[in-house]
Amino acid sequence: MIYERRALLASPTAPAQAAAAELADAADWVDAEEADVVIALGGDGFMLQTLHAMLERRKPTVPVFGMNLGTVGFLMNEWRYHGLDDRLARAKSFKVTPLQMTATGIDGRIHQLPAINEVSLLRETRQTAKLEVTVNDRIVLPELACDGILVATPAGSTAYNLSAQGPILPLGSALLALTPISPFRPRRWRGAILPDKARIAIRVLDPAKRPVSAVADQREIRDIAHVEICMDRARELTLLFDPEHALDDRITMEQFIG
Repeated sequence: MIYERRALLASPTAPAQAAAAELADAADWVDAEEADVVIALGGDGFMLQTLHAMLERRKPTVPVFGMNLGTVGFLMNEWRYHGLDDRLARAKSFKVTPLQMTATGIDGRIHQLPAINEVSLLRETRQTAKLEVTVNDRIVLPELACDGILVATPAGSTAYNLSAQGPILPLGSALLALTPISPFRPRRWRGAILPDKARIAIRVLDPAKRPVSAVADQREIRDIAHVEICMDRARELTLLFDPEHALDDRITMEQFIG
């Protein structure tokens, strides 16, 4: 596909800014609001920032082609100065559906935030968190004692979810990972794999004594009482990858890395 109106966004880090300077004269760049493709230079954190900004501007249909100038770069392609036109023409597109988190604070305020990788609930103090977990209006765990719990998408299943011993979910699997963080009781519960149509609700038990925060990717709401999580199918995002660097294959191969 030919993308004529391109926007160039770069992380404030020195490598990304140097790369942006190299690309500045290679094309006639436009503002992100006018673009039909966005080139993002940085790491995975900057990619998430870029995608969240697009959700806030209600421009999720514009595809993003990232090039890694950070550390891990799981959501990025390799940084190369030459051949961008050909790479964009050959790029493979992947749809990523974000989660929607609706968190109610102990003060009664309601916060709605999207999450591309995961929604995580985390204890705020040395006190163990105690949580009630509901799936599709059915209480499945009356009391989970833990450091926290997270709900991960397939795109985010290789991030925090994998570090917490959660499962890797193939892209397009229509599944969500529900993964506890350092669970204490029930001692043998290690999480669940759910259909992505599932509606998940988590209630904080004794939030005054055992305060919990809710984090949607990089944005945190502290002192919550209740959280509801579901897929937001109205706001699908599109990522572009080199055919030899496709996201679905990278997620699959993560299962074989020791």
